[in-house]
Parts: sequence; structure tokens; C-alpha cells
Amino acid sequence: MSESAFPSVLNKPPGYKDPNSPTTQPGFRPPPRKPVLPPSFRPKKKRSSCCRVCCCFCCIFFSLLLALLLVFATVFYFWFNPKLPVFHVKSFQISRFNITEKADGTHLDATTTAVIEVKNPNRKMTYYYGDTVADVSVGEGGDETELGMTKVPKFSSKKQSTTSLKVETKASNKQVEVAVAKRLLGGYKAKSLAVNVVAKTKVGVSFGGLKAGMLGVTVNCKGITMKQLLGGHTPNCVTHTLRW
Repeated sequence: MSESAFPSVLNKPPGYKDPNSPTTQPGFRPPPRKPVLPPSFRPKKKRSSCCRVCCCFCCIFFSLLLALLLVFATVFYFWFNPKLPVFHVKSFQISRFNITEKADGTHLDATTTAVIEVKNPNRKMTYYYGDTVADVSVGEGGDETELGMTKVPKFSSKKQSTTSLKVETKASNKQVEVAVAKRLLGGYKAKSLAVNVVAKTKVGVSFGGLKAGMLGVTVNCKGITMKQLLGGHTPNCVTHTLRW
């Protein structure tokens, strides 16, 4: 058998790729590779260790501060045993109360003198007050009628002491409704007329040679009848802070 019967090159099967042939096809370009930067130019990741240290430091600081404040408040309370001042109306006199009917309506003329007592029950603390504005009225509900306003100069209430404040007001030719005037006059004659004193002031505290800041205070002495005051019944007034 002659050698020409055998082919010199075997036929390649379908799908065969010659490793010696170029792998790139004409017209195809591989994607560009990103340049490799040196370590000094690479972006650094944020570290959370500093934030954690700051948060821990802040928590510890505020915890210690709160503990110190609690200790100070406890020592202050047990050492000074602070008590709030007490206000009440000691007396209320109406030296003049006239109702006059005129052509233009009914008019009221009244002159009042009220005495307010301020008690300081503390043994180691002194209260000091700014200028006090007192508003005086009579009657209740819809019959309440203003009789004037006055200012009491600043004063201090020493340890375990009682301070008396004199509040004088005058209402002249004040126009009121006829029905209201009759009810007020009837209550005045029967000593059942309700008297009201509202005082607004600022109060501070002094202890151990130190003074604390002043705080706005409103004192309400309402619904007290003249008969109660004449009988020696002097109920305490209601005190509101930061309320004007």
C-alpha cells in the first residue's frame, strides 16, 4: 500500500481550537485594565475607633456629672432642709364702698387696705424679693370687679421670720352693671363679700453667704370672705412659679 493513501494531516473535529493560533479575533479589543496605584495614593478607609473613644468619654463624663449633681442635691436637702415661703392674707379692710347711680350708669367708689403676711420657715435660708405688683378685686365669677393695683418695693424675709406687706388700693368712679353693683353692696353689708389679692413678684434665696437667681412667682389669694378674716381664719394662698 502506498503512502499516498494516508493524508499527511488529520482532519480536525468540529469546535477544535488550535492552541498555536491567535486567540484574538480581528476587530476585538480587550477592556482596558485599571491602573494600579501605589499604596500612598490609595484612599484610606475611615476608622470608627476615634468615634467610639469619644462616645465612651462623653458617656463617662456625663455620668460623673450627674452623680455629682445628685450628691450635691442630697447634701443640700439634708443640710438646709429647704421649705417654701408661706403667704396668706392677714386682714382686709374696706374703708369706703359707695354705689352711685348716675345718668350714664352705676359707679363704684372703694378704698381698701390689705395686709399680706410672708413667712419664712427655714432656719438656714433667707428669701429676698423684687418689686411686687398686687392686684385687688372683690366678688367671684362674673361679679369679680377690679379695685386697683399697687406696687410694693423689694424686701427680704430673714430666717424664721414673718414679714407684713401693706397693700392699699383705690377705685374711683368705676362703672359697673346695676345687678353686679347690688350684689356687691349686699355682700359688703353682710360681710360675705369675697376679696381677692393676686401678687406677682420675683424671689431668690440666700444661704451660706451665697445668692441664687430670682424666679418669677405668682401668689393667688382668692375667694376669702370678709367674715372669715374677721373670725381669724386666714387660709394660705396658692403659689405658682414661672406663671405670669
